[in-house]
Amino acid sequence: MSEQEFNLSPTRPYLARAIYEWICDNQLTPYLLVDATQPNTMVPEQFVKDGQIVLNIAPHAVHQFHISNEAISFSARFGGVARDLYIPIQAVLGIYARENSQGLFFDPEEYAHIQSEENPLQSESAEETDTAKKKPNLRILD
Repeated sequence: MSEQEFNLSPTRPYLARAIYEWICDNQLTPYLLVDATQPNTMVPEQFVKDGQIVLNIAPHAVHQFHISNEAISFSARFGGVARDLYIPIQAVLGIYARENSQGLFFDPEEYAHIQSEENPLQSESAEETDTAKKKPNLRILD
C-alpha cells in the first residue's frame, strides 16, 4: 500500500522542527533554504537569487518563530527594517547548520501531488495572482 492509500501527512514539517531543534541544541546557526517561487511565499524579494533565498533563523535573529504543519512564520530585520515572513512548508528546500552544512535537504517533488490537487480549485487566474503578489502589504499590530 502506498502513503496516499493511508492518507499520511508529509514528513517535512516534522523533520524541519526536529533538525531546527538539533541545530539550536548544538549551539549552531540554523539556516533555511527556501524556494521563493512557491505560491504564498512572503520573503524579501531583493535578497532572492535564482528563485531561492537562504534565511538565518537563529533564535536571536528572529521573533515570533513558529513552524506549523503548513508553514514557517517569523519576523526578522533586513537592512534595519522589520519584516514578517511566511514560508509555506512546500517552499522549504532545506534546513542546515551554517557552520558545518549538516542538516536536511528535501525532495522538491514531495508536495507535487498536493499542489496538482489544489491548482484546479483556485478561482483566480495566474495574471490576477501575480498582480496580487506584487501589491504591498501593511498590517497594523496592536
